[in-house]
Amino acid sequence: MFRSYAGAQIQSALRKARPALKGAYTTLACDNSASRRHHGNSQRGLKKDQGTGTWNGLGIRAGWQEGGSHVAQFRKTFSSVSLPRVGCDSRIGRRKENEDRCGAEELRDDVLYFAVYDGHGGASAAEFCYQHMAEYIRLCLSREENLETVLSQAFMQVDEEFGQQVCSLGDEALQFCGTTATVALLRNGAELAVASVGDSRAILCRKGKAKRLTIDHTPNRKDEMERIKKAGGFIAWNSLGQPFVNGRLAMTRSIGDLALKATGVIAEPETRKIMVRHGEDGFLVLTTDGINFILSSQEICDIVSQCQSAVEAAQVITERAQECGTEDNSTAIVIPFGAWGKHKHTDRSYSLSRNIASSGRWA
Repeated sequence: MFRSYAGAQIQSALRKARPALKGAYTTLACDNSASRRHHGNSQRGLKKDQGTGTWNGLGIRAGWQEGGSHVAQFRKTFSSVSLPRVGCDSRIGRRKENEDRCGAEELRDDVLYFAVYDGHGGASAAEFCYQHMAEYIRLCLSREENLETVLSQAFMQVDEEFGQQVCSLGDEALQFCGTTATVALLRNGAELAVASVGDSRAILCRKGKAKRLTIDHTPNRKDEMERIKKAGGFIAWNSLGQPFVNGRLAMTRSIGDLALKATGVIAEPETRKIMVRHGEDGFLVLTTDGINFILSSQEICDIVSQCQSAVEAAQVITERAQECGTEDNSTAIVIPFGAWGKHKHTDRSYSLSRNIASSGRWA
């Protein structure tokens, strides 16, 4: 397993009473060794300081620090996919806090997990998913083989559990805390299933061409707008022409956001399954909106195709987004497939003078 920053594997029971959330986030020291799998008797809820941070009432370790690419040493290889070759990079941008999270893990001998989470209203929801989503997926895999069903069940269960904890804490601010989630499962190196809520993306590069595997959940989508209205919500536009659910949230699906559950903001993901063609598919990229709102899917694919490794590619993507003017946190995971390096584009150039409005989630 690697998770992009310091953290601990959650191995406790999924439903226990949690004490109240205490204190603010603290900073964690982070390096490659800190991102390896940790074993212990950790339980959700308030925990003892284990040397790399403190635990709060949401059952998550306090603190998050950007620190580049973090890859643990793994020996297993799934066809042309191996975890040591996977790249992940996250940058804070111009924000005061990095609310993005990302990780990758071997869930069982035949299944790999990759995910990005882009929090809003604070990092609590993204951190909760980062700490717990893999365990929920592993639990669902123990009783269900359909990967799309597994992902749907896990998303809903994580959302329910987060909501229960928020309600038990009585902190009104957490009612407005949420996160995107884009999660990919790869079984036997070939069967790829992707689930998403929000606007973080999954992009497959096939024969050098970008293939979007996710569709953003925004009020711009007619079907999502109608669903929100049927649930009793409304769409309002700001002065820049950007639509928001109830004038507050820039997405129509998320994990968390309890304040908008009654008006149609749901955690049910849209899922997709595809078979990886290692002779044609160069890589899979998961990105947050700090990258998506700056670079097109094809530009992302072209940039990655010019890199020597997935680790380098993840760093270059986030750097390019920063250079092009993103104000948001930017995070990328690059998973190389069998056709890595086969389709290169060296005749492309990209403007570094782009400028977009800040991609705030809450108006």
